[in-house]
Amino acid sequence: MKRIFISADHGMAIIYFLQSDVVPTLLDAGIEVVLLTDDEIVPQLKSRFTHHGLTIEGLRLKQANEYAKKVQPRIQWLLAYLRRVGGSRRINTEAMDSHIWEVWAENSWKFRLGIWIPSALAILLLRNFAWARKLLVRMQNRFTPDPGIYTDLFDKYQPDLVIASTPGWRLDRYLLRESARRGIPNMTVIVGWDNSSSYNISGADVQWATCWSQLQKDELVLGSDWDPGHVHIGGIPSYDGYFRKQWLMPRDEYFKLHNLDPNRKLISYASSFVHFAPNYPNIEALAKLVSSDALAEPSQLLIRLHPSHFQDKPKIFAEERARVFELEKKYPHVHVVQPKPLGGSLGYYGGEDMDEKASMLAYSDVFVTVYSTMVVEAAVHDTPIVAAVIDSPNGWNHPTKFSLSLKEIGDWPTHKRFREAKAGRVAANEAELREAVNAYLKNPQLDSAERRKFIEDEITYTDASAGKRTAEFILKVLNS
Repeated sequence: MKRIFISADHGMAIIYFLQSDVVPTLLDAGIEVVLLTDDEIVPQLKSRFTHHGLTIEGLRLKQANEYAKKVQPRIQWLLAYLRRVGGSRRINTEAMDSHIWEVWAENSWKFRLGIWIPSALAILLLRNFAWARKLLVRMQNRFTPDPGIYTDLFDKYQPDLVIASTPGWRLDRYLLRESARRGIPNMTVIVGWDNSSSYNISGADVQWATCWSQLQKDELVLGSDWDPGHVHIGGIPSYDGYFRKQWLMPRDEYFKLHNLDPNRKLISYASSFVHFAPNYPNIEALAKLVSSDALAEPSQLLIRLHPSHFQDKPKIFAEERARVFELEKKYPHVHVVQPKPLGGSLGYYGGEDMDEKASMLAYSDVFVTVYSTMVVEAAVHDTPIVAAVIDSPNGWNHPTKFSLSLKEIGDWPTHKRFREAKAGRVAANEAELREAVNAYLKNPQLDSAERRKFIEDEITYTDASAGKRTAEFILKVLNS
């Protein structure tokens, strides 16, 4: 019997593998699956997912973090930084460029002088030459723990294939490097909409990939030199449940959950892009609009906080969270929902509230965010979308926190595709926001055809088949 290791180090990966058809299809084919995840949530997942043939083990993220911090940490950090920003200029590099300036702004002059010049030269080579990018991948192999962090797991289970939710962009790099050193085939799945454009060069020798669309495949092939014959387009299994409506709560039950008025239109706002800019101006503008009845229909606002709002550091995220809760107290018809935590290092990225997300998207009359991945999810529900980019005058106004104008991010790869697809409207101030929301309140079918075309381009399969298609590709690789 063949066996697969799956690294699920993020809540989105838990959804991708366990809340879709991927793992069940593999198990039905007689494959044993060993899922590795944050040690703190192993008991919780074991009690929740009890499929025969599924074993859940700890991913040992603490040991991996210790290795990253204690063994030549500056060189390991530099390699990770170059991976992040060194993708080929044959693809849109706007997201990578913003990270370069973020690192510049959030570090000291001593750091800048020591890192900037060699980094600039390296980036110049990486952006222009495939040989440099391939050399960077090989250079990282020296940082493979010996004895390995996962040696006992490899020896115990003898996997035939190792799959990770990134190609070594995070701490999964040590697992993938050990699999490569042992000659075990490995694979990555792309779980995030912007992953293939915001993160580029692999952190290990990874042989196979499966992604959402031809758009992502082009980013992998052109941006980080993947063999096109080894990149599969399988759609996004995490969204199959949306198409099946398996997470959808009854409307009256959902409205009662958040004390919503069933006779008012629902405007929802999902906080996004928090690491670069405050969301508060967008939220306050919407709160004023619904509370002053300045919209075409009597409306109410439901605000979804971002997982980053629950981080302890920097304090500015928690401070914005507090300001949002104050808005809820100040204005009528304003309500706040917060993501549910899974625990451990996965925190509020646990994917525990798919029923909440699905119901919010399905029952909203207009969905507003800052180019979040949720614009794709809203389009799946054919819900009108507004990208609000109202800037705070001084950004985060914090001495060590980089800020980026929301008006300047429209050319990031995924953001640009959303705009060019005309799948929604963009609002740069309160007047434009009112106009866009009113247009959709008056005509909910406005831009519906564009939303449909947008999801067909971005996720490929809209028939809830992505999980099975992805599992079938995994089986094909496993048996090749």
